[in-house]
Amino acid sequence: MPALADSVLLDHEEDGRRWPLLVWAPGPGTRMVSSAVLGGGIGARDWVVNAQVPPGYSRRDPVAHLGALAAGAGLRGAGVGLMTAASVGDRRFAADGGAEAVVTAGIGVRGWAAAPDAGDVGTPRPGTINIIVSLPVPLTDAALVNAVATATEAKVQALVELGADASGTPTDAVCVACPAAGAPAEPFAGPRSLWGARLARAVHRATREACTGLPR
Repeated sequence: MPALADSVLLDHEEDGRRWPLLVWAPGPGTRMVSSAVLGGGIGARDWVVNAQVPPGYSRRDPVAHLGALAAGAGLRGAGVGLMTAASVGDRRFAADGGAEAVVTAGIGVRGWAAAPDAGDVGTPRPGTINIIVSLPVPLTDAALVNAVATATEAKVQALVELGADASGTPTDAVCVACPAAGAPAEPFAGPRSLWGARLARAVHRATREACTGLPR
């Protein structure tokens, strides 16, 4: 698959301004797992976009909006769409033994996952810490889910080390990509497995770099 480091930074217009749009298009033969509003779940996906939108984004059609942005970037087929009000231009990339991660981050609104709030069933707002991971080996469905958990653990570790006093923001999103075919699929992606450990180190480093210097 094309390296995450080769993602292309385009732009789009919203509220009369130009905003960055990060595009990574590994193409057919890729499987992804994601919590994103567009293309979430597990399945064949050809591309990922991470769109920066204005603070206070109030559109009620994020799926249609992301789909239009992808089409405007020339992307076809199924893909994953992420949104954030954080600076996409300030993305950070890290790699470890073939595992790659790109992170965009803002931590102005953050907290601990186990909070006493009742929660909100409304339309999800743009994510603040967006993590995109690429692995060069196929993963089983269970390992893909495991990879999401490992990436999240690595993110939390970075935040705690930076003194952010939080496990994340209420709208974080993650996407993990791997080849759909090839060698026998890896059954594990926990932090002590070969590829899980590499994934964790890449996400940890990219998250630390993306969050360093942000107001805490």
